[in-house]
Amino acid sequence: MGQPQRRKKMHSGDTHLRRRWRLRSRKKDLDEIDVDLKTRPDEMLNQDVDFEKPGFAQNYCIHCAKYFINEQAMKDHFKTKVHKRRLKALEDEPYSVEESERAAGHGSYVPHKKRKMETQPEKGEDRKIVVEEVDELPRKKKQKKAPAMETEEM
Repeated sequence: MGQPQRRKKMHSGDTHLRRRWRLRSRKKDLDEIDVDLKTRPDEMLNQDVDFEKPGFAQNYCIHCAKYFINEQAMKDHFKTKVHKRRLKALEDEPYSVEESERAAGHGSYVPHKKRKMETQPEKGEDRKIVVEEVDELPRKKKQKKAPAMETEEM
């Protein structure tokens, strides 16, 4: 028998390419999406036709900052875990400079604000996004445990 084949070193000199690969798939951060939701949601939902973007920029999920090829693909996306996780993450108000200073001990404590996020309306509906601030989001009610039976001590 011959010797085993030596491993080929295919990607040994690609360190200059790794940054390009990493940045190509980078999406918008939550604070950038929050700025879009607050300042220009109508502009993001009703974009002009752009032949360079998927679906000609007509099917855009503002919460995930993603373009879709058609409306059915966008509806399917709204049902996915990825979209639901993003909505949950956007419920928290993004951290600000003032909040970081309060955490460092400069200033008094202010409770973190929560918001109610809903999936954007579909094409046929009135396309307006409303972000409501909520003091406390409703939590799931825990079922009460049956009381333990008390034993009499002698």
